[in-house]
Amino acid sequence: MEAKHRVRQLEHVSIPMRDGVELAARIWLPADAEQHPVPAILEYIPYRKRDFTRTRDATMHPWFAANGYVSVRVDLRGSGDSSGVLSDEYLPQELDDGEAVIDWLASQPWCNGRVGMLGISWGGFNGLQIAARRPKALQAVVAVSATDDRYADDVHYMGGCLLGDNLSWASVMFAFNSLPPDPQLVGSQWRDLWHQRLEGSGLWLEKWLSHQQRDAYWQHGSVCENYDAIRCPVMAVSGWADGYTNAVFRLLEHLKVPRLGLIGPWSHKYPHQGVPGPAIAFQQELLRWWDRWLKDRDTGIDREPKLRAWVQDSMQPSAHYRHRPGRWVAEHHWPSSNVVTWSFRLAPGRLIQKQEEPEETAALTVQSPLSVGFFAGKWCSYAAGPDLPHDQREEDGGSLVFDSQPLEQDLTLLGAPEVDLVLACDKPVGMVAVRLSDVAPDGKATRCTYGLYNLNHWAGHDRAQPLVPGQLYRIRVKLNDLGQVFPAGHSLRLAVSSSYWPLAWPSPEPSQLTLHTQECRLWLPTRQPQPEDDEVAFEAPTAPTPPPVTQLEPGEHRWLIHRDLQTNHSTLEVIKDEGRYHLEDIDLVITDRTRELYSHEGDDFQSIRGEVVAERQLQRQDWDVRTRTRTLLTSDSERFLIDAELDAYENNRRVFSRNFSKSIPRRFL
Repeated sequence: MEAKHRVRQLEHVSIPMRDGVELAARIWLPADAEQHPVPAILEYIPYRKRDFTRTRDATMHPWFAANGYVSVRVDLRGSGDSSGVLSDEYLPQELDDGEAVIDWLASQPWCNGRVGMLGISWGGFNGLQIAARRPKALQAVVAVSATDDRYADDVHYMGGCLLGDNLSWASVMFAFNSLPPDPQLVGSQWRDLWHQRLEGSGLWLEKWLSHQQRDAYWQHGSVCENYDAIRCPVMAVSGWADGYTNAVFRLLEHLKVPRLGLIGPWSHKYPHQGVPGPAIAFQQELLRWWDRWLKDRDTGIDREPKLRAWVQDSMQPSAHYRHRPGRWVAEHHWPSSNVVTWSFRLAPGRLIQKQEEPEETAALTVQSPLSVGFFAGKWCSYAAGPDLPHDQREEDGGSLVFDSQPLEQDLTLLGAPEVDLVLACDKPVGMVAVRLSDVAPDGKATRCTYGLYNLNHWAGHDRAQPLVPGQLYRIRVKLNDLGQVFPAGHSLRLAVSSSYWPLAWPSPEPSQLTLHTQECRLWLPTRQPQPEDDEVAFEAPTAPTPPPVTQLEPGEHRWLIHRDLQTNHSTLEVIKDEGRYHLEDIDLVITDRTRELYSHEGDDFQSIRGEVVAERQLQRQDWDVRTRTRTLLTSDSERFLIDAELDAYENNRRVFSRNFSKSIPRRFL
């Protein structure tokens, strides 16, 4: 779409808070906005507008300004070039600040008083959370890769199980929070602001591990506690390779405001940069949304199908896809009457759909080796290397496996499969992992979805209790939502394991599950093609040219599995190395390297170990700062143990050093 306005950019604007803290903003606006005020679009996140998100921001915000909006990127308090200290996610202070920013935007001479919020991940979270507070000027939200439930469906816990990504994510923020503001923007106070962060941000991993059940800590910021609090239109967006797809379906079902859901094949990226592809012209879709709700133009987007989703075709298993073949489908309502539930009974080694076959009563046991999970990929794919699940035959040998007969015709699923299990555990603490795979005639198994469940949460995620060894428990495991075609000739496979490391932290000791198959069921959301599917089409992505970047040292993205058969020591090594690169327009050189190690020895549950080391460096001719963070998480049967290090350097001289050592009791986890 051709730009309508000449764009003016404000590199650094300070927005005052009531307590004297100033939040840093980068603003793009139509050159004549002060003469002809327009709505504002806010993205409010901690990922450093000046440098780390600079090239990504350039693909969206200038484009919105060229099409008649003020587009604003604000660093949270204590991040980037803002003052103050950032000490956790989504604190009341963050939301208070967000409301103050919206009020400030609405009062500016270039804004007509109407504001929208846009964000991916953190910015999608706080967009929903601030919408629930109903500031008058906030009139529409786009939440990409976000959640309505911070405990049940976020990076920390899944089904009451501790996710490995909890450690990874805590380490990401440990590294981000160690970096200073840019002296070119904040002047001589940069060093004082830096040391305030180094001293005050703290060890977030300790906080998250201290809340192992659903409590008030997680309820805060979970808009599922009161969907009716949100009164403005919401577009919810995600991708099947992302960790946050499920929330799209819940928001469509429970919100009572105008709402749209969009799900592509993508990982944790905006859809115009979506990998796996196909990416789409997301900015154009957003413009239709903003024009409808911030300018009252009839763009037709409020008459679009409520859910537009990419249903993926079958593919051979791979830990990395550039493209996922499939087709767009449409649903005007969700839940949809077009989705019909099929059920399968579990029998030894089999999934049975035909009801005329007699029930088979069997008690099947599984005690999975710790190696089950090494080929699981990340809870949330970032398309940064091979982080998707590999061939599940590597995992199925340590699991109970149930296969259907080869399908006689294509089977399309859209929504969340569920599994009813009747089982006993021989220990007072245990977990179960359930995976649904597409098995090709040659035996290759592609995981399509999965679910985790902490068996100690059978009475609820807020009231964990010890299991009675040998006692039967009836549980329902919800698997992640999916859109997937299982082709004729392929089989469905349900796999059940008692551990799934390192995607989830294992139980305190090995446990054996006994599954009583006669009352176990698999429930599948099946769908036939509908005429309205033809209504969905998107243009190919286009975006403004980002500022020039010169790669000075190459990066590396790899997942490596090391196994020493002599010592029985196994390690998953994740290398996320962006190398060293030069942002030419601000003359800044960035080094960004992270290495993650997840290991165990044999089936020794006391040997579980997760370690993340991150190095960041910012350099100019007259400025050189570097930080190194290291986080080590281990456990025994009673405690989680954290050892962490933070070192900061200025001109190669260490100016700050702190070690952390924390012990946190395990509570049925």
